[in-house]
Amino acid sequence: MTIPAPVRSTANPSPVRKAGSIRRTSSIDVTWTDGPAGPRSFEGRARDVLRPADGGDDVIRAEAKMVAMVSPERVITAISADPSPPGLEKLVGERGGGHLRGVLRELLPDLIVQAHPLYLLLDDISGTSLISAWGWVQWDDKWVERMHQAEGVASMAEMMSNRQDVCWGFREGSTALDVSTHNHRDNVADGKELRNPLDTAGWHHFPEHEGVSFRRARRIDVWREGGQIRIEASFQDSAPRPKGGRVALHEYLVRAVVNGSGVIESIEPEPRVLPFGECPGAIPNARALAGTPLSEIREAVLGRLRGPQGCTHLNDALRALGDVPELIGFLNQAD
Repeated sequence: MTIPAPVRSTANPSPVRKAGSIRRTSSIDVTWTDGPAGPRSFEGRARDVLRPADGGDDVIRAEAKMVAMVSPERVITAISADPSPPGLEKLVGERGGGHLRGVLRELLPDLIVQAHPLYLLLDDISGTSLISAWGWVQWDDKWVERMHQAEGVASMAEMMSNRQDVCWGFREGSTALDVSTHNHRDNVADGKELRNPLDTAGWHHFPEHEGVSFRRARRIDVWREGGQIRIEASFQDSAPRPKGGRVALHEYLVRAVVNGSGVIESIEPEPRVLPFGECPGAIPNARALAGTPLSEIREAVLGRLRGPQGCTHLNDALRALGDVPELIGFLNQAD
């Protein structure tokens, strides 16, 4: 079987916002206080902003900030946020992963009901804590050895074996499990600039950091067209290079059409940057989400795209669409 070449071409910069649309942006920037084996600081920012159809001033639906300290074992050791909902402090001691999402549902249900952007930042601690160590790959020649030590394995081959079937790209037989195909500095693409100079208010402000860092950034645009709701979402994991610019490891676009009843009529993921040729193979399974109510997409993704049926990063982008009904509601109120 011939494996296609990996997809590696960013779609950035983000498009100029349409009049009569609402955009959600979020980011988590990760930095290290004591080298790659030390604790990490997660600085999250998110914002929902409406661009009125009549060309008036932008209207903010909601904003959020978060700062969390996360141990090398992915345990939250400190957290603060604005707004600061009751129960937030109970996240201290919890570990990033699927279990954390259950804890969020239990402790902070109001954030989910409100589709508040703070919930997206908290939910993203799991995925960001898993992948953010990759931010060192362009800066540290011994990064791979440090990863082995952190995961308690003797070699990259053992580490890959432990990841078999966690996603489509790492399913049994994938070339991604063959360490001879890996080149950690070259399996990336130029991430370019998220912000569009023709729409400088299209993103919230990013924190500025010198040296090693990592960023997970998301965008969701929602607007009406031809009696339907249109959605374009983007997702990117990136890090700065020592000599300037950014490299991206993962990037997806997702476009969807939703009818007046809130049901997905079509959904089309577009891979832009992925590390291995097999990674886009999960896209047909994602297309099968057509017919799902947007209000149920989180549960549908978790139930139908688990393990080798889905792509971890695409699943993250799809689950984030669960907040779109509330964004549509705000768009309707603005009319």
